[in-house]
Amino acid sequence: QLQLVESGGGSVQPGGSLRLSCTASRRTRTGYCMGWFRQAPGKAREAVAVLDQDGNPKYSGDVKGRFTISLDNAKPSLYLQMNDLKPDGSAMYYCAAEDKTWCFVMVLNGRIRADFDQWGQGTQVSVSS
Repeated sequence: QLQLVESGGGSVQPGGSLRLSCTASRRTRTGYCMGWFRQAPGKAREAVAVLDQDGNPKYSGDVKGRFTISLDNAKPSLYLQMNDLKPDGSAMYYCAAEDKTWCFVMVLNGRIRADFDQWGQGTQVSVSS
């Protein structure tokens, strides 16, 4: 099992920035296959930024150009820099990972499909004026 602990959530005004962190108990088998998901009340969980098994970043259409995912495997920690936050960005944000020798990641019509099975507890982000 891989333990994932998120931090960095909070309240911010529209247009503001936050940086989320996810500390992992160890590296994944690929060194990548990690990402950030979010779930707003009454909505389905969605992937916003993911590193595929080669370390290539994938972004959902909603956040592309505003969010940046990065990984420090020396720690190991995953980050999500969120700029120009919008009210619809209010949600619980989760760090997730796949700890096999490969992972499925696909982007179709601006949406990411990623089958990860290790999850953190989440950190809340609220965007409002």
